[in-house]
Amino acid sequence: MLEEVVATRYVTPLREGGSLPGIVEGDDLGTYVMKFTGAGQGRKTLVAEVICGQLARRLGLRVPELVQMQLDPVIGLSEPDQEVQELLKASGGLNLGMDYLPGSLGFDPLAYQVGPEEAGRIVWFDAVINNVDRSWRNPNLLVWHGDLWLIDHGATMIWHHNWPSAKNYGSKPYDASDHVLASFAPDVASAAAELAPLVTEDLLTEVAADVPDAWLQDEAGFGSTDELRRAYVEVLLERAASMHSRITLGPPTPAAPSRAPGWLSERLAPPARQQDEQQGGTR
Repeated sequence: MLEEVVATRYVTPLREGGSLPGIVEGDDLGTYVMKFTGAGQGRKTLVAEVICGQLARRLGLRVPELVQMQLDPVIGLSEPDQEVQELLKASGGLNLGMDYLPGSLGFDPLAYQVGPEEAGRIVWFDAVINNVDRSWRNPNLLVWHGDLWLIDHGATMIWHHNWPSAKNYGSKPYDASDHVLASFAPDVASAAAELAPLVTEDLLTEVAADVPDAWLQDEAGFGSTDELRRAYVEVLLERAASMHSRITLGPPTPAAPSRAPGWLSERLAPPARQQDEQQGGTR
């Protein structure tokens, strides 16, 4: 169960994301990035944040601590932005808080090197949760005290927006061609060998139990919140078991060039091609 914190002060909005999260202070004297039930796709985004964030933490990946945050919209009355005012009014009650990492920097693949082992663990994890939002366009990675931290998992588990089709996602492949860590030679096979055995039914059941009932109620096609939690467990369990064999990841070829920009595709280029280009295209 996530710790519950009461938001005591709305500090400022974060405009990097489309859902307009905000920095808030809590009654535990902590500072958090709050994600709101009244934003974007609402509570399903928060469900994805909890399940994927807690699963990552249990697998040893770095994700800021998550908490339940109670919000009284009155704390934002002094906020001059009308859009923020409306968001706060629509989000009274239970929301999600993510521990704020002061001084963290957005990940830059040209400035920060990632080893094949760590890159492989992240790519494999993203494949399991079907993360479509860790590309070179929007890495959703932070560097804090020299370590890589994973954030923003709201755009994962796309199947929970259409549960009747969820059974098709257990064996659905994952295209990592645009993944921001694709150029770091991620060792996906080793990651799968290490992490897949850890993703058990019991572990996923514990992770799903961290989602508050309020975000799972009244889901069409399910008779109870426990039944819905079970649905999340079943899809993730199937994906984790054999995901490593269904990840598309490799250097560009003439038939399938990288979709990454030039500064990133250069790192993906085979060594012979890089040497040719350095010598003016002749050998």
